Amino acid sequence: MTEAPASAAGGSGATPAHRGGKLGAAAVNQAGLWNIANILTMVRLLLVPGFVVLLLHDGGYDPAWRSFAWAAFAIAMITDVFDGHLARTYNLVTDFGKIADPIADKAIMGAALISLSSLGDLPWWITGVILFRELGITLMRFWVIRHSVIPASRGGKMKTLAQGIAVGMYVLALTGPLATLRFWVMMAAVVLTVVTGLDYVRQAFVLRRLGLTAEHAAAMEAVAVAADDAARGVCATDDLAPRAAAPAVEPLGEPVVGGRGAAEADR
Repeated sequence: MTEAPASAAGGSGATPAHRGGKLGAAAVNQAGLWNIANILTMVRLLLVPGFVVLLLHDGGYDPAWRSFAWAAFAIAMITDVFDGHLARTYNLVTDFGKIADPIADKAIMGAALISLSSLGDLPWWITGVILFRELGITLMRFWVIRHSVIPASRGGKMKTLAQGIAVGMYVLALTGPLATLRFWVMMAAVVLTVVTGLDYVRQAFVLRRLGLTAEHAAAMEAVAVAADDAARGVCATDDLAPRAAAPAVEPLGEPVVGGRGAAEADR
């Protein structure tokens, strides 16, 4: 196939990707709504009501149905890992994904926590702490998004993993030592939830303070530049103003007649 000239490729002069490249190479410049990352996010959203139905089926105490609910929950957690990886790797980041991905994450986790607490398997205070933290951090991200973006930390990723494992163990109908183990796993997840939440709050205030300082400095610089431009404009106006004509100087004494000197004028 004949390669298109640089002007046909947007004028950048970049060499087009070869046909044998990676799967996402062709989608780099055409990431629309229907890409693999967004489809996985949509699947995770659709799994939320299905997960709740499976978990609460037959009163919520049928081990078989709870196993099906665990499978739906596990699929949702796995797709959460893969859709973000695919979006970053193949440049499939879209506005829909930015909004829908965190909503899907909070929806599946919130549905699991509330359902487990309503069944009496999980204390309500644990559900309250986790949901308060997740909602608060989400609102704080929007609070500082004008200045900067709070990056995902290693502690935050550990928190997400611990929450997923703990909630998954509670979804399964475990008994004996495994039921005791899941409690301590959940306690570890709660501790990570609180600690990382406080760290996000600290980062949010630091980023907002730095952002406000940068905005103030930029505003002061703009004022200084405007004042300097105004001063230069006044100077230029003064230089272009017409000069007043100098008054004529009257000659001292009598004018010289004939231009031959004062001696002949006296004659």
